Amino acid sequence: MTSPVLSQVVDALLDRKAVDPVVLDLRGLSSATDYFVIVSGTSAAHVRGMAEHLVTALAPAGVEPHHVEGLQQGRWVLLDYVDVVVHVFHPELRDFYQLERLWGDAPVVAAGESGGGGQGGGAKG
Repeated sequence: MTSPVLSQVVDALLDRKAVDPVVLDLRGLSSATDYFVIVSGTSAAHVRGMAEHLVTALAPAGVEPHHVEGLQQGRWVLLDYVDVVVHVFHPELRDFYQLERLWGDAPVVAAGESGGGGQGGGAKG
């Protein structure tokens, strides 16, 4: 991982037991952002908790999201940190939208082992 914000994002999500974390390198594929961080939670409360922890964990370093969507519902929370866009999914929605497949041309620069539940991980091929 080359971005310090990216490392902070991943660490904060893993601190809250993110399931099946995947980092996609979108540089050269999208002008909107450099990286997608995709993780799952085990419930709506877990999804909200991870997203809220991420915002709280990055705030002391002066890193705040440009935009947040879906926090109240806790099914799919998007946190836009400009160079890094974080997607925190409920497992059913992650399976439905399959962002890893949609961005299948993007290299996987980091993928964690935390939680393991078979969601995601399909971006390699």
